[in-house]
Amino acid sequence: MSLNIQRFVCNPLRENCYVVSDDSGEAVIIDCGAFYEEERRAVCDYIRNNNLTLTHLIATHGHADHNFGNDTIEEEFGIKVEVSADDEHFMKTLAEQAMAFAGIAIDNSRYHTGRYFNPGEKITFGHHTFDIIPTPGHTPGSVFFWCKDENLAFSGDTLFKQSIGRTDFELGSYKDIIDSLHRVTRQLPPDTLILPGHGPATTIKDELQSNPYLR
Repeated sequence: MSLNIQRFVCNPLRENCYVVSDDSGEAVIIDCGAFYEEERRAVCDYIRNNNLTLTHLIATHGHADHNFGNDTIEEEFGIKVEVSADDEHFMKTLAEQAMAFAGIAIDNSRYHTGRYFNPGEKITFGHHTFDIIPTPGHTPGSVFFWCKDENLAFSGDTLFKQSIGRTDFELGSYKDIIDSLHRVTRQLPPDTLILPGHGPATTIKDELQSNPYLR
């Protein structure tokens, strides 16, 4: 694999933030949930210590636990988050979510969305491209970021090892997430590595065999 992937497990909800780079020196951050000061510093130090050029900060969806660190990334690197247009509502209510989910107080005025992307768009950095695959259900704007060349995908909170994302939150839909999962597991090769928003990695093949929601 010619991608370097560094995972940071962040905030009280144990969210996976990923810094992904290649030999060009360009990098993207996926789901910067860094909340505590040491988490924010660790992400920034990793980028600087490896002489990486940050080109994108992207989010699989608009829930607060996946976006706590966006303000620090904007302050330190001048990069604002990109997220699905279908999750605009959530990006404007991060403070309300943080309080409801975890009793955490944040200031909405510190959080700015740089761009809302739409289905069919791609994220390009260095020598690599992520296809944006819509997977609504956990939220209306949930997506996979699929790197076809490296046979891996970042699934956010849509697909976990032997589980799926919750759909009892605001605007969630169990029918939609099941439809999304059936569609994406047909689209991606069975040996695709899945890097989720919480918990350990898995593969499409393993989930088709053992995930009770996909049987």
